[in-house]
Amino acid sequence: MKRKLSRLLHAALRGPRRKIASALVLAAASGALVPAPAHAAPACDATRSAPPVEVAHVPDWVESIAVDPRGRMFATAYFSGRVYRIDAPGSAPVALTGDVGANGGIVVRDDGQLLVGTGNDLAHSLGGDAFPVSKLLLVDPESGRVTTYASGLGGIDGVALAGDGTVYTTTLGGRNIGRVTPNGHVEPAWAQVRQPNGIAVSPDGTQVYVIQTTVAPGLYRIPVADPAHPRRWISAALTDALALPDGLTLDSRGRPLIATHAAGQIWRAEGGRLCAVESGMYLSTQVTYGRGERGFSAGKLYRSGVDGRIYEVPAGAEPPTGQS
Repeated sequence: MKRKLSRLLHAALRGPRRKIASALVLAAASGALVPAPAHAAPACDATRSAPPVEVAHVPDWVESIAVDPRGRMFATAYFSGRVYRIDAPGSAPVALTGDVGANGGIVVRDDGQLLVGTGNDLAHSLGGDAFPVSKLLLVDPESGRVTTYASGLGGIDGVALAGDGTVYTTTLGGRNIGRVTPNGHVEPAWAQVRQPNGIAVSPDGTQVYVIQTTVAPGLYRIPVADPAHPRRWISAALTDALALPDGLTLDSRGRPLIATHAAGQIWRAEGGRLCAVESGMYLSTQVTYGRGERGFSAGKLYRSGVDGRIYEVPAGAEPPTGQS
């Protein structure tokens, strides 16, 4: 754990000073620089799978990752504010943009364009509820052209996309869950959950899943039809109070998977509890599934982290189509 934290600090020293300060203060405030809890979530499966395999390395803190239908991965870099494209496992990351403030979540729209969150830093996070001034950027995955898709949101950490094109965002350090409708209407305080971080939308579009990172980590479900009443669905065990869950995705069965910082685990929600798909992966930031038949392909689970390293996690792989 100490060696991993050392690498984090070394990476921080390469970034612009204003971002270094923000990142380290946020990390200290949230407990990211404390040892892992003595206990951890139980394993989901007693059968040991193949160990994680490194498939890419971005020279920065990777905040979020997403994969398009062609099997290409896109990553947001916290310190440099860039969007990177990685064409296939083993390929060198290509900086698609310069510093556009792309330090938050990233998703791929149905038309292949990228939506990227900005303002995921100390000032925007702590003041995001009162002064929602952050933007969602629209990035072309081929040319890197950047335009503003929406503005007036709290500092954007997590980003989730519903099937109808509605976008949901979180602001770590605040309470507000933002929403942007397909016609561009922005609601910076559509719902509220304390210390919201990872976010995803259920396959049927009726529920928004949000992970609460600190104070009392847990997984919430927000009914789209009743956003004023978020429901705490699963609470982390008391021994995981300092686990610091982060990014969130769903598998093909609609089960949430959650990356954690201090616990070093990837959790899955099943049977009303949280279990560990994989362990020993400290300072993880996001997990996502591949898409398509090549590159970062469908059915494979990928993890990003503060160290910039992206791993394939065989233990989280989906069964081939037609199997369960």
